[in-house]
Amino acid sequence: MNKTRRMKTKYAIVFICIVALVIIEKESNIISRVSDKLIQRQNQVQTPQTPVDHNSNDTNMALNMLKLLFSKLTNRNFSDLPGDQEDKTWDRSSLSRGQKHILLLATTRTGSSFVGELFNQHGDDMFYLYEPLWHVERMLASAAEGNNATAQGGIYRDVLQGLFVCDFIPLERFIYPSPKEHVTAMLFRRESSLSLCEEPVCTPPVKDVVESYHCKIRRCGPLNLTLAAESCLSKQHHAIKTVRIRQLDSLQPLVEDPRLDIRIIQLVRDPRAILASRMVAFSMYQTWKTWAHDGQVPEDDEVVKRLQGNCDNIRMSAEVGLRQPHWLRGRYMLVRYEDIARNPMEKAQEMYRFTGIPFSDKARDWIVRNTQTTSGPSGVYSTQKNSSEQVEKWRFSIPFTLVQVVQKVCGPTMRLFGYKLVHDEKTLVNKSISLLEEKMFY
Repeated sequence: MNKTRRMKTKYAIVFICIVALVIIEKESNIISRVSDKLIQRQNQVQTPQTPVDHNSNDTNMALNMLKLLFSKLTNRNFSDLPGDQEDKTWDRSSLSRGQKHILLLATTRTGSSFVGELFNQHGDDMFYLYEPLWHVERMLASAAEGNNATAQGGIYRDVLQGLFVCDFIPLERFIYPSPKEHVTAMLFRRESSLSLCEEPVCTPPVKDVVESYHCKIRRCGPLNLTLAAESCLSKQHHAIKTVRIRQLDSLQPLVEDPRLDIRIIQLVRDPRAILASRMVAFSMYQTWKTWAHDGQVPEDDEVVKRLQGNCDNIRMSAEVGLRQPHWLRGRYMLVRYEDIARNPMEKAQEMYRFTGIPFSDKARDWIVRNTQTTSGPSGVYSTQKNSSEQVEKWRFSIPFTLVQVVQKVCGPTMRLFGYKLVHDEKTLVNKSISLLEEKMFY
């Protein structure tokens, strides 16, 4: 009797599962058809004379239908997700084909250009953008939002969100002069992105047009952002490097966007080395140069307070990431530039494993060529250097008086990242004494 009852129960469960699978399959087919239509609409070739219509009623209806069906299947509410914004298009295909989105966060003079190249050089299936938020920062600098950290962080996040789904419209609003029919000659450091220097995005400059980009592989005319978006859509993985995000927690809505599979890499460097590098690279650091010459630093000066604020922002962001809150779990990695410089191949492989992207032979070859060189370009923005030699160079270029100031205002940050303090000039210039603790962050 009990055996018969158990058999009936088992058959009932199987029957219920089959019915559920049929229902899910039907709804999945509807989702797939709607998604395909949206993707087809997104992939349609848009000429510069035909701007994309982001307010299309039928697209919005399809988008809402798709979210409703997803809600039924996954028991999640998508009604308040960023995809509800008028200029966003739901792209369900990205996650199904293993697409990854990499955000490299850093501050200036931390080696972020070099680390960004580790992904830029990955190969034909990577779309890489170098500092697109430069345009946003410049425009906000003279606006009220420039003094409002919360508003600024939200604007940065929204622009990044658009770029990760290959929507350049949000960025266009901040490019000056404004692009004409989606064409601009003013994209910041366009030549630093291999994807923007290859055909068909890179078109030969017209003879009577002065503006052109001297990419390493060819000379390009003004950038057609519609073609750039099409190139972006054709690539499996997307990576963006920026030094303009102040607080990591402002990115939570971006990380939780179900269209994206984001991995955040935060790059840090010894604050003493950062200051030494900035004094060489930036004219605005003349005050520090004067103090270095005079041997005296007024610690209550606004310039010193700004340095302390920068260190505090970096530390607080890292503390958020290292706590691994639910929205960042498995999506955050902290890397020290010094570790990359000492073992570039090993750290590059670690970063690729973290992102879930196979480590390519092209990236491997680029690392070999650009970390063991003793000749070639060596300017402050060059990525072609002997990395193991460069990492300690700052210790001989910055006066001990400035080192003491940095250690005082950035002490908590240095201790978190494992940078040892020095208490005399003799220790500072003794290369046999390491200023780096062996430390793991994940």
